[in-house]
Amino acid sequence: MKFSRKKFLKTAALGGLVPFSSTKLFARQRSANSDRSRKAPLVISTWNFGVEANRAALEELQNGRSSMDAVESGVRIPEADPSNRTVGYGGRPDRDGHVTLDACVMDGDGKCGSVAFLQHIKHPVSVARKVMEETPHVMLVGRGALQFALEQGFKKEELLIDEVRKEWEEWKKDAEYRPIPNIEMHDTIGMLAIDHSGNLSGGCSTSGMAWKMHGRVGDSPLIGSALFVDNEVGAATATGHGEEIIRIAGSHLVVERMRQGDSPVEACREAVRRIVRRHDDPSEIQAGFIALNKHGEAGGYAVRDGFSYAVTGSDGYELIDSDHEI
Repeated sequence: MKFSRKKFLKTAALGGLVPFSSTKLFARQRSANSDRSRKAPLVISTWNFGVEANRAALEELQNGRSSMDAVESGVRIPEADPSNRTVGYGGRPDRDGHVTLDACVMDGDGKCGSVAFLQHIKHPVSVARKVMEETPHVMLVGRGALQFALEQGFKKEELLIDEVRKEWEEWKKDAEYRPIPNIEMHDTIGMLAIDHSGNLSGGCSTSGMAWKMHGRVGDSPLIGSALFVDNEVGAATATGHGEEIIRIAGSHLVVERMRQGDSPVEACREAVRRIVRRHDDPSEIQAGFIALNKHGEAGGYAVRDGFSYAVTGSDGYELIDSDHEI
C-alpha cells in the first residue's frame, strides 16, 4: 500500500502528544476548539509542512538560540523543499514563468525586515532578516532586493524546477486563472516562536499564488498584514488569499484583539469574520490566521475547512485541524 504522509499524520499517536524521536515524527491531529497554555519554548506554524519546520525551530530553541534564530531556521525548511509548490524552491511561477518570492520577519521589540518580488534566491526569509539587521530600511523589492542579497553573499539559483515548468506550460494552453482554496492558496509558511527568555519572533515566506500576474505581491512581505509581533502581547501570522488579508491588516488586528483580552482563537476568529463579512459568497476564498500569546496559548481560525497548523513544544507536538467560519 502506498504510504500517505497526510494519513499517517492524522492517525498516528491518537492517545496524545508524543515526544520527538531522532528518527521519526509523530503527531496527533485534532480540531481546535479552545486555547490551552503551554510552556516555552514553543513554536506554531501554518499547514502540514509546518510539522517539519517546527522541528528545526524547536531544536534551535532547545540549544539556547533566540526565537528569531528559530523562526529563520524553521522557515528555511519548506523554502528549500522542491516538493513544496507554494514556498521557495519548487514554487509555482507567475503567468510569465517567473518564480517570485516574498518574505518577512519581525521580533517582539518591533524590529522587522522584508523582501518582495525577489527572484533567484532560495531563502528569502534569510534575506529579510539581513534587511532588518544590516540596513536602515524595512523592505527591499525586485532587482534591488536581489542586488542586496547577492552583496550579502546569497547564491543566485534557478528556482523553476523542471516538473513545475511542465505544469506551467500545460497551464498556458488554457491560461485559466481560478485559484483553488487550500491548494493554490495555501501559499505561506507562517511561523511564530517564543523562547526560554519569553521573547517572541515571527516569519513568513511564500512564492505566492500560482499563475499570478507578473509583479503581484500578496500579504506575505507586509508587516501588519501577514505578520505582527509584540512582546507585550503576542504574535500572529496569516496564510491564504493575500488580498483579503491585506484589506483588513489581518495580523495586526489579531494582536490588537489579544491586547484587548481575546484569546488567540477568539482574536483569529474576529479577523476571519471581518473577511467573511466583506463577501456575499465567501465560499471561494480561504484565509487562515494563527496566533501565540505571552502565556503560551496558541490557536488558529480560518474562513473555511482545510486549514491546519502545527504546535510544537518540548513535550511533543500536534497537527491541528483549524476551526472555521463557513
